[in-house]
Amino acid sequence: MDTKNFEVFFDCGSSKIKAGAFNKDNPNKFFFEESIFFDETRSAETEIEKIVSLLEKNTNEYLNDVNLMIDSPNMLSIGLSISKKLDGSLLKKDDIQFLIQDAKQQILRNYFNQSIIHIIIKNYKIDKDNYTFLPDNMTCNSISLDIIFICIPKTIIEYFKERFLKLDISINQIFSSSYARSINYKNNFPLIGNIAFIDIGLNKTSITCFEYNEIIFFDIIPVGSNHISKDISKILKISLSEAENIKLNFDKDLNLLNEKETSLDLIQQIIFARIEEILELSSKSIRLNSSKSTEYKMILMGNGSRILDNRFKEKISFSQEIDLLEESLEDICKSGFNLFNRSNKQEVVIIPKKSAKTGFFEKLFHFFN
Repeated sequence: MDTKNFEVFFDCGSSKIKAGAFNKDNPNKFFFEESIFFDETRSAETEIEKIVSLLEKNTNEYLNDVNLMIDSPNMLSIGLSISKKLDGSLLKKDDIQFLIQDAKQQILRNYFNQSIIHIIIKNYKIDKDNYTFLPDNMTCNSISLDIIFICIPKTIIEYFKERFLKLDISINQIFSSSYARSINYKNNFPLIGNIAFIDIGLNKTSITCFEYNEIIFFDIIPVGSNHISKDISKILKISLSEAENIKLNFDKDLNLLNEKETSLDLIQQIIFARIEEILELSSKSIRLNSSKSTEYKMILMGNGSRILDNRFKEKISFSQEIDLLEESLEDICKSGFNLFNRSNKQEVVIIPKKSAKTGFFEKLFHFFN
């Protein structure tokens, strides 16, 4: 059990934890685990420990490090343009690295409570021409980059680092879950044209927008499916847990509605009103951040969209084309694995600092416990 054969990915959401272990040499050998919904009585720490134990038994090796997929309502997507004069010199990769490093330092100075988890080059402007890639052997007078930085609060990263450190596990790479999944689905599913992935989570909605297969922006709206539960709780004057149960099961168990003396029509009105708001806010973000003349197909995904089916489109007043994407546990975990191995051609890869390895006997003690 000394050789590490598996790369492990944890998707830590606000209500569920999913994990996948992928064999490095055999792409058809993998294991997946998913936690139950955790609340005040079940902590993320407990669920992480259970999943770690299951994966170690399935893979027959100790977990020294994992890769983390997380999102947050307090994430930031920051656009920055930066330029350099070259006065007719040959454009080199060193010039690009200089600009990226300069931009990165500006972000770290101004957003010192945030950690950068993705750096995406949206556009290269060489003299007056725009490129989505860096040309070879080109001389120019100036180069400028349009860069997207995706950042997450340091406190969230520290929280998960502490949870895993208690299990003698370090965190390797950190990804935005919404970003990784959007890249994976755009690359591997038969999706044509300009696409906006709308990832409805518990407390936030993330938007990843593609034009001509290139990412043009990433945005976060602090409204999610938990707001639907709060709406139901407030209108029906019931607890949040009861409202959550109705939200998830209103179309499967009509007895729930009879017990609360309410109707299917009222619950649908509450849910669809909030969904319409999320779609309108997403559409507004797309208009502000993209080519105004371009039409986008909106694809809803995430746990928050699971309460919907394709019939909901007939019951809301929203004119843009919408589709629902059903994600499996395998889809979600493979998104992190694919981004880790293949990267995104627009992204600058951030190499993490390696933590000191835990001793054999400490790991042995942890494994048998």
